[in-house]
Amino acid sequence: MHREIQKMREAALVYLDRSGGLQKFLQDCKKYSDSKQSYAVYRFVISINPSDIAELDATLGNHILHNPIQAAQIFQSVCFIAIKTLSLIEQLQTEAQISILLKPTHLPPLPSYVLSLAAFPFNYTSQRFYMSEGIAIAMGIVTKYTQGARFLCTEETCQFSKGFRYIRVHLPGATESATVRNDFVCSLCSSPLQEDMKFRVLGDKQIVEMIDAKVLNALKGYSNGKSHFRIQTFTVFLRDELANKMTIGNHYKIIGIPACVQNGLQATACIEVNSIQLCKPSGPSFVSDNFKYLLSLTTSSCWRFTAILANIFASQVVPPGTYNTLKLAILLSLVQTCEKENADYLDLLIVTSDTLVIDRLLNYSLCLLPRGIRHPPYSDLFPSVSKDKHGTGSASIQACSAVLAKGGICYIGDLASYKKDKLELLQSVLESRTTTVFIPGKKYGEEADQQVTISLQTNFWSYVDSSSKKHTQKDNFLIGQMDMSLIPPNLVDGFGLLIHNEFPSCQLSSPLVHHILKKAIHPEAMLYKVSQQFRMQDYEEFILFAKNLHVELSPEAESLIQGYYLASRRVRRDSMHGSTLSASALKILISLSKAHAKLSLRKKVLEEDALIAILLLESSLTLKHGKSALCIAPNPVFPFDLSDENSLQQRDSYLMQCHHQLLKFIGTYGPGIHIKTNED
Repeated sequence: MHREIQKMREAALVYLDRSGGLQKFLQDCKKYSDSKQSYAVYRFVISINPSDIAELDATLGNHILHNPIQAAQIFQSVCFIAIKTLSLIEQLQTEAQISILLKPTHLPPLPSYVLSLAAFPFNYTSQRFYMSEGIAIAMGIVTKYTQGARFLCTEETCQFSKGFRYIRVHLPGATESATVRNDFVCSLCSSPLQEDMKFRVLGDKQIVEMIDAKVLNALKGYSNGKSHFRIQTFTVFLRDELANKMTIGNHYKIIGIPACVQNGLQATACIEVNSIQLCKPSGPSFVSDNFKYLLSLTTSSCWRFTAILANIFASQVVPPGTYNTLKLAILLSLVQTCEKENADYLDLLIVTSDTLVIDRLLNYSLCLLPRGIRHPPYSDLFPSVSKDKHGTGSASIQACSAVLAKGGICYIGDLASYKKDKLELLQSVLESRTTTVFIPGKKYGEEADQQVTISLQTNFWSYVDSSSKKHTQKDNFLIGQMDMSLIPPNLVDGFGLLIHNEFPSCQLSSPLVHHILKKAIHPEAMLYKVSQQFRMQDYEEFILFAKNLHVELSPEAESLIQGYYLASRRVRRDSMHGSTLSASALKILISLSKAHAKLSLRKKVLEEDALIAILLLESSLTLKHGKSALCIAPNPVFPFDLSDENSLQQRDSYLMQCHHQLLKFIGTYGPGIHIKTNED
């Protein structure tokens, strides 16, 4: 046995030399030596590649994977011998003072190395490395824990009353009381041991709650899936250099050692994390053949492809040809989702009396993204603070619907159902894309109050019931303006697009009535041929591909957008408040233009994309403030039904007229602005 351990020590030294770990170890030793201070524990982090170790020495590789605590002792011996042989740290006295953390780069891609709380049995006693993944849904603030401590015998005549014979080091899953207690006794004279407090080494500790990513499927508003699964949160401990390496709402892969922490009568399964890896979403590198064929048929016009997409979209929920403007806006919002800060967001607020149909349509659309979250009314929309449930008494920030929808859509339902304070908070979030959590220090055992700012990278969808009796009727509405008295004006402006659906509830279209009745009788039936040609999965792949396209504004599109924006600011004014066009309108125009280019599978934003963006925004502004001098039609993007190629040609001609009308508007109300066009 001794020969085998010696062989593994030699292999460990060879690996450290080959991998560059020895050089890092020497640098760490120099830092300790230069400090001229004696420590109870000298901590070293060693990065381990299990594949390379196994090729070098299979026995050592097996030890690292299945007995990491014993494997750490082998590296501990190697490091101690190296320090003493080369006189790297003069203050070091015993091998027990060295603490080794093995940090594996990966684990074998085999089921036995994957840990899931949904699978039984949950083997938390094995004390070996497992890989797990999930979403961080709660994060505690960073606190201190005892990394190592020195104990001395209380009997002055005992030889262990001085020196570094008794060193206590934190082990995975150990509580504070397991590392530092007052009932230890000397192994030589059986006298009580007492901690030498001036040698206690403290480290950072953070408790994070994670949950399987499958929870996102449970939080969608609509699903065709028939599978059932168990979801449970699990606790992970981040220590020292890993503290604050996670962000709430992100998806991570972790490698660590499972343990069971006892807190009174309650036992909690947890994982002591050694390695963290952020899981970045990757979209498909293709679209279906049917979409490719449709794109090839519509190359003669920059508007036809997206028009047909909107026309046939969500045929499982509403008949083709209905709610086209709303469906186009939904598609544009879907492709403008990403996890980057300062992204081009596109929020939707829908005014409707057909709340049931709209709710079904929005629920269906959520499922096209990995992170489409329908906010449950009984939970928090934005992050909140609660006391940590592990007995520490510290603060823990809880995730919410808006955080879980990171890089996706957060559908918050009927806007009128929220109280004033929640609406004010929503308005602040729409303006800044951040929210601040206040942590009172006195309540959570901290010396000072804290404020934590959390970024919310999601698009928000909501609707307002126009048939609600809460609406107050006014007589001073402008032409085209809608009654939005129930919602604060600044909040309405916070949403990128305000959309009014085409059909009043008392005049539902005949195809929609037939669709609802047929679906009620045969819920699983495919009522239209396009539902078979363009399946839900095809739309998922299409949107994931389109949203990852990097698009740039062409000079012509940029000129048209700026010209319209400046002219509209001059036209939409009142004597008391100045321009009624919000400062965010320019961002919304750019976001809409980029979204239409992505939806068209182009990497450059053209004038045609900018025109659709301008018509959608002008329609939204008309609903908010009434008509302007541009004077567009009530439904400018889809002025009539799309039934055949002639109707598509007719729509193209109509949009060309809109383009000329827009140029005249800019020329009249935007003096000094020269618009570059393709004709120039």
